[in-house]
Amino acid sequence: MNKYLVIGGSLSAFAALLHLGCIYFGAPWYRFFGAGEEMAQLAEKGSIQPTIVTSVIFIILTTWSAYAFSAAGLIKKLPLIRLALILISFIYLARGIAGFFLIYQPMGRSAEFWLWSSTICLTIGLIHLFGLRQQWAKL
Repeated sequence: MNKYLVIGGSLSAFAALLHLGCIYFGAPWYRFFGAGEEMAQLAEKGSIQPTIVTSVIFIILTTWSAYAFSAAGLIKKLPLIRLALILISFIYLARGIAGFFLIYQPMGRSAEFWLWSSTICLTIGLIHLFGLRQQWAKL
């Protein structure tokens, strides 16, 4: 069992659950987690858009969690596991790095949102990358 991939999968699963919380608890959670005032206002108005966007993110994060758990040996081996983990690691790392450039051009979000979310994404990406590197020969 690869501890890095278990941790990475767990962090993706936790992030997925937080997104479900945003759907369930609505505008206050969208605001707290930095989704932007527009998303919060849409949620307050009963728009389906925040739910759709957040549901897609939930599905993606859940899938990423499953791939990490699969590579760690916790669940059945999923198809294209090497490619999937390369892409997952790359996306987390790219999002983490890109966010640091958006601190001064926040696009409706706070500088703090970009700082924290980028640090989190970069950390999760590195954890996936370390796990993938250790597990590569077994995949």
